[in-house]
Amino acid sequence: MNNKGMTLIELVIVITIIGILAGALAFSFQSWMSGYNTESQIKQLHGDLMDARTRTKNRNRMHFVDLTAAQYTVYEDTDPAPDGDGTPNPANDTLVFQKSLNASYPITWSDPSDTRIEFDTKGLSNDDKTICNNTAFDAEADYDCIVITATRIKMGRLTTPISSGGACDAANCVEK
Repeated sequence: MNNKGMTLIELVIVITIIGILAGALAFSFQSWMSGYNTESQIKQLHGDLMDARTRTKNRNRMHFVDLTAAQYTVYEDTDPAPDGDGTPNPANDTLVFQKSLNASYPITWSDPSDTRIEFDTKGLSNDDKTICNNTAFDAEADYDCIVITATRIKMGRLTTPISSGGACDAANCVEK
């Protein structure tokens, strides 16, 4: 007998192995993408906070950032003209920029009742605040939190994710 082909059983086994490998790769890719998107959003927010802080020193005017679950907005204190009065007033101060957050990768912060970060004319923050990613699938992200103190804005990684019962605070956000 001369067997020059594959049997149907061999073909089914090869297709099954390829299917299993493709499924494992798809799950790995989905986890990698969620980590990438989480980290990207945290890095963008960190960069924008650093920019607002730098603008305060360059322009010698107070800046403030208003946080919501869906977006953040940066304002420059210009009311009353020309240099403002050191009091945030979103209705009258100059809007610097506003950015929407990806709803799939929500953020939360250490004090939900205090949704504002203020930087004085020296670039110092008015209070300590921690901003965290609030998703259940952030295991692949290297950075998923930001700690803001009077003199620093640092990115880090949550030791215990919010979705697993961790707190959004500076003690849970370890600088990387």
